[in-house]
Amino acid sequence: MKKSLLLLTSLFFFMLNVLNAQQRVEEIPLKIGVMQSGTLNAITDVEGVKVGHTTLIKGDSVRTGVTAILPHGENIFQQKVPAAVFVGNGFGKLAGSTQINELGNLETPIILTNTLNVPTAMDAVIKYTLNLPENENVRSANAVVGETNDGYLNDIRGQHVKNTDVISAIENAKTGSVTEGNVGAGTGTIAFGYKGGIGTASRKLPESLGGYTVGVLVQSNFGGVLQIAGVPVGQKLGNYSFSNNLQNNVDGSCMIVVATDAPLNNRNLERLAKRAFLGLGKTGGIASNGSGDYIISFSTAKEMRIPYKIETKTLTQKVVPNNLMSPLFMAAIEATEEAILNSLFMAETITGFKGRTIKALPKEEVVKHLKKAGVLED
Repeated sequence: MKKSLLLLTSLFFFMLNVLNAQQRVEEIPLKIGVMQSGTLNAITDVEGVKVGHTTLIKGDSVRTGVTAILPHGENIFQQKVPAAVFVGNGFGKLAGSTQINELGNLETPIILTNTLNVPTAMDAVIKYTLNLPENENVRSANAVVGETNDGYLNDIRGQHVKNTDVISAIENAKTGSVTEGNVGAGTGTIAFGYKGGIGTASRKLPESLGGYTVGVLVQSNFGGVLQIAGVPVGQKLGNYSFSNNLQNNVDGSCMIVVATDAPLNNRNLERLAKRAFLGLGKTGGIASNGSGDYIISFSTAKEMRIPYKIETKTLTQKVVPNNLMSPLFMAAIEATEEAILNSLFMAETITGFKGRTIKALPKEEVVKHLKKAGVLED
C-alpha cells in the first residue's frame, strides 16, 4: 500500500514537472491558427536568416542581453534588403527606423537590447559594419537597434551591455533552431505579469499560394489580458492588467521582427508589418501608453536585394502583387501570435535586481484551462 502511494506521489510530481517544464506551444500540443508552420517553426525557416544571442546574467542585479537578427550571411551593407517599419505605439527607441521607411531598405543587422543600451548597440553595429571587407570607404551606416525596458529585473542604469556583447551576438548568429525564453534581449523582460523573453514561430504557405515562408521573432515585455487560442487565460489566472485597483503595470514594449522570402517591396512589407501587430492583439496585448510596440519587416528574396553600388540606371524587380498578399498577411498574424506565446512558454522564473522575482507562466494551470475550453489537440 505504501509502495503504491509512493509510486502515485512520484508520478504526480513527475507529471507536474513535465507540465511546468519549458515547452513550446506546439508541444502541449496546441495549434495556433490554421496554417502550416515551417520545419523549425522559427524565423530561421526563412532561408538565410540568422539569429544570435548574448545573455548577461551577473551577480544578483544584471539580467539583460542582446539578440541579433541577420537577413543573410553576406555583407548586408553591400547587399541591402527591402524593409519597412510599422509603429504600433511609439513609446520607445527604434534607432534607424526613419531611414528604413525613407529608402525602403535595411543595411545592417537588426539588434534588440535594453532601453539604455541602444546607443552602445548603435556604436557596435557601426564599428562592425565599417570593419567589414569592401566597406573601407563607407562613411555612413544606418544601425538598426530596437529595445524594451528590462529595468524591473535588471540594473538598467548600469548599462552593462558592451560593444563586445553586441558584436558577439552578430558574429555568433546562425541558421537553424533558435533559443527562446530567458535569453539575449529577453533575459530580463516581463509579459502579461509573467516572465517574457524571446519567442519565434513561422508559417509556410502551400505552393498554390506561392510557397513562401513568413518567420517572426519577438522580444516580449508588455501587458494586457493574456489570451491563448482565444481563451482568456490571464483572467482565469487572476493575473492581468488593471486587475488590482489599477496598480498592475501594463507598460513595457514589444519588438517584433518579421522575415519572409516572398519578393515584397517596402510598401507591401509595411502592410505585412501592420498585420503582425494584429497578432500581438490576439494574445491580449493592449499597446498601452507606455509601451513601445514596433514591427520591422524585411524580404530575403535575392531578386529584391539592393546592391550598394548600382551600375545601371534602373533596377528590375518582380514583386508579389497586392491581390496575392492576403495569405502572407494571415501567416504574419499567426506566426506573431505563436511567437509571443512561445516567449512565455519557454521562459523560466527568475530573480534579479533588488531581489525581485518574476514567475514563469504556470503551465499546468494554463493547460487545465485550455483543456476545459476544448482547444488542445488530442
